[in-house]
Amino acid sequence: MKYPSPYLTVVVIGLLFSLASSASHTHDHEHFLQCLQLQNSTSISEVVYTPSNSSYSSILHFSIQNHRFLSKTTPKPLVIVTPLHASHVQATIICSQLHGLQIRTRSGGHDFEGVSYISQLPFVIIDLINYRNIEVDAETRTAWVQAGATIGELYYSISKKSKTLAFPAGVCPSVGVGGHFSGGGYGYLMRKYGLAADNIIDAHMVDVKGRFLDREAMGEDLFWAIRGGGGASFGVILACKVKLVPVPPTVTVFRVERTLEQNATMLIMKWQNVASKLHEDLAIRLELTTKAKFEALFLGGKDKLIPLMQERFPELGLVKEDCTEMSWIESTVYMVGSSSKSLQVLLQRTPSLPQSYKGKSDFLKHPIPESGLEGIWQLFKENGDKFAFMELFPYGGIMDQIPQSKLPFPHRSGNLCLVGYLDSWDQHGRDEVAQKQIKWITRIYSYMEPFASNSPRAAYLNYRDLDIGVNNIGYTSYEQASLWGLKYFKNNFNRLANVKTKVDPLNFFRYKQSIPSLVSKSSI
Repeated sequence: MKYPSPYLTVVVIGLLFSLASSASHTHDHEHFLQCLQLQNSTSISEVVYTPSNSSYSSILHFSIQNHRFLSKTTPKPLVIVTPLHASHVQATIICSQLHGLQIRTRSGGHDFEGVSYISQLPFVIIDLINYRNIEVDAETRTAWVQAGATIGELYYSISKKSKTLAFPAGVCPSVGVGGHFSGGGYGYLMRKYGLAADNIIDAHMVDVKGRFLDREAMGEDLFWAIRGGGGASFGVILACKVKLVPVPPTVTVFRVERTLEQNATMLIMKWQNVASKLHEDLAIRLELTTKAKFEALFLGGKDKLIPLMQERFPELGLVKEDCTEMSWIESTVYMVGSSSKSLQVLLQRTPSLPQSYKGKSDFLKHPIPESGLEGIWQLFKENGDKFAFMELFPYGGIMDQIPQSKLPFPHRSGNLCLVGYLDSWDQHGRDEVAQKQIKWITRIYSYMEPFASNSPRAAYLNYRDLDIGVNNIGYTSYEQASLWGLKYFKNNFNRLANVKTKVDPLNFFRYKQSIPSLVSKSSI
């Protein structure tokens, strides 16, 4: 990944940083813009948008995937910067500190709570939509991926270089890699190869001092923190170097639905007992609505899959006719659920159906009993035909072999599955619809409490949920942040706070669930 000569950037950034130490903060964005203009060499003015610019609204709205945050009352940024060079990001960070502005960094805009583009304080958005170059090296089985690229764009780029290389990330192709990778990132290859974050081998970022850092320069503690601990607490992640993984020329997929009349409850009971114990080449995702959907990827042909299923999960009644053989890249399109088989689906940055949504998460260490499943069916029945589902993604495989402390993402051995809850609706400005659907997902989350992990009840960072706790607008103590931090990170939360204190002691990079600095309030 090539970057421009840093000489001028270093001079300008050094000047601005020295000014920041003595100047009084002001929220005047005109002075902020003048500050940015010191970087004329890379034409930063061409990637800066204010509310007076005719393109401001379209750029702001384009990457807001959750239409719950498209209301007139949602706080708007004073400035949007769409960087093309690392120097644009460096200048934005330093000028934001000089003029008392917060920074929000957006890659794909799928944040469940809009944290990547909303602030209660005056702020600037660094929108990485144009920072999306991907360089795949099939010989070394690696790729450099800029943070504004999407998962789908990465998959597509890999397929152009190799039919037998892949990357273990998520299903939704329009998700930006910046947030997805730095929060963990799981998908159908997780049981074989781990998380996306497990396969990052280098990174480029800009820290609070405006310094451009790679893995060697940032050190192993910070490199550890940004792979699963959320990058936005520590700086702005620009790119990641990832390790690609081998897949066979032919994989097999299936999608089988069963109703209550077709013994769905009994099949779920069996799935809970076997899904995490199956061979790591097979991942069977379970989706619950008013019925059960079993969706799977197997790294091999159907002739090997059918005997495996007959031995371990014969109750599902899987037959060859249920299975389809294809390449791995074709399976990524299949899992999207698109009627199109074209790989162009992977390049679409926005969903075909704009919706508002709310999500939550859990981890199960023990099976949900039959009586518990009966209550889940009832809750979905009461919700009617709304687009809501409960996803159970199996653990086991390599996830049982990775220590909890390897990365900030601690949810490893001992889990049967990750549970995701998602409720979405076509809002059209009707607040009562949003309130009703949010109330429903809160009900099913509360219902699941006896069956979920406890002490703490764990949660997945990439399924951001502000209901589990938030920081203050200003200073937040470690104890207060622990209310949500221990749920996402367990015992790794303390190490994350220590890294934060080292690299951003005055807590410039902060938001509702950012890692807190351990520096005292009086010191700040």
